[in-house]
Amino acid sequence: MLAIEARAAGGPDVLTPTDRQAPAPQAGQVLVRTSGIGVNFYDTYVRSGVYPRQFPFVPGSEGAGEVIAVGDGVTHLSAGRLVAWSSSLTGSYAEEVLLAADAAIVVPDGVDPHLAAALPLQGMTAHMLVDGVFDVQPGQDVLLTAGAGGVGLLLTQLAVARGARVITTVSTAEKEALSRAAGASEVIRYTDLDDVTTELPQIVRDLTGGAGVHVAYDGVGRTTFDASLASVRRRGMLVLFGGASGQVPPFDLQRLNSSGSLFVSRPTLGHYTADPEELAYRSGAVFGALASGDLDVRVGATFPLARAADAHRALEGRETTGKVLLLP
Repeated sequence: MLAIEARAAGGPDVLTPTDRQAPAPQAGQVLVRTSGIGVNFYDTYVRSGVYPRQFPFVPGSEGAGEVIAVGDGVTHLSAGRLVAWSSSLTGSYAEEVLLAADAAIVVPDGVDPHLAAALPLQGMTAHMLVDGVFDVQPGQDVLLTAGAGGVGLLLTQLAVARGARVITTVSTAEKEALSRAAGASEVIRYTDLDDVTTELPQIVRDLTGGAGVHVAYDGVGRTTFDASLASVRRRGMLVLFGGASGQVPPFDLQRLNSSGSLFVSRPTLGHYTADPEELAYRSGAVFGALASGDLDVRVGATFPLARAADAHRALEGRETTGKVLLLP
């Protein structure tokens, strides 16, 4: 089977197509023929060495596909069932993937396999951000950087459904249109600002009567962290969920005191889905909303599996909107 190996820590060029022996499921596992593979910033962090990993390895933590074989002891899944997953241990950049049966998310009938591959990681991340990390309430103000990204478009819809007003930042007119279509009330183009760090908080406070937002969700990281922090109201929260512009350097915790007794969180999805009941709750919520039409999932770009390096370049270059998928 075709798989993509990361031979060493580095840039996208380290991603190398290779021919591997197809695996066989062991007890408690299922073998899945992938129909779509999610490409996420997490994958770029592992590939580049930000998150330590033993090389070489097959990247990928998300996808969907058809079960083609089951291991001993697996009774709730059978061949032909469409499943999805979000797990850092899967090595999903491959035509066939071994998956722990307990980590398989049964996809509702009628859901397109590509949309099923696009939803698990970003959908459940958006869900945990508005329901778990910070429980968004009706009437609250939310700031979201990268509003046209995969998580951004989903989070906007979920926050609006909970009665919040969402303020987003984007870079282009196309991305502004996408963010507004997802439900954002106010969209700020940071490319029009001379100094994001000082101007963005002022705009946000003007929009919120001087108070600031109840929660700021920052997926950009290094270049927007200070502006996001300065946009949060007294006793509010900043949630850092990504680092598209680079990792945030260490900072003095006394800033949280002087800025209004603020809270900061750096969550990871695995800690909010480790319990099987919580995984079922979050996956059921987002896949149920997708199946009912209440949640729109945008696949912004697709690449053949063999061009995984090009997919990483596009994602890191901020050239994409919505979800990026690899197609075997």
